[in-house]
Amino acid sequence: MKREALRVEPISTYLDRWKAPASPVTRAGNMIFVSGLPPFDPETGEIASVPIERQSELILEQMKMCLQTAGASLDNVMKCNVYCTSARHFAVFNAIYARYFPEQPPARIFVCIPEWTGPFDIEIDCIAMV
Repeated sequence: MKREALRVEPISTYLDRWKAPASPVTRAGNMIFVSGLPPFDPETGEIASVPIERQSELILEQMKMCLQTAGASLDNVMKCNVYCTSARHFAVFNAIYARYFPEQPPARIFVCIPEWTGPFDIEIDCIAMV
């Protein structure tokens, strides 16, 4: 099965600026893989220096855009991996996440990590099927 790396604008351009050797989304057959992305400011393409609530919204909106480019939606997500710099953000993140997955949420893990290479607190990747 051949893997297809998809460009998702403007996210792909943002990644190009950072010289990140990653595709925002890949597809093979009926499987879709969305990369973990930092919370890009949609106006500037820079990493947004905003509270965890807004970081979470930006990332989930980017995930939605990647899925749509690959021919899917949040309803097709089977699993999310959430990486966060602090367990203190767990309850706030859950409230935001529940707005994007209000019914039958996908399988998920929430992992605390020490830090990122940039000024943000959260990243989410996912696997979807169509």
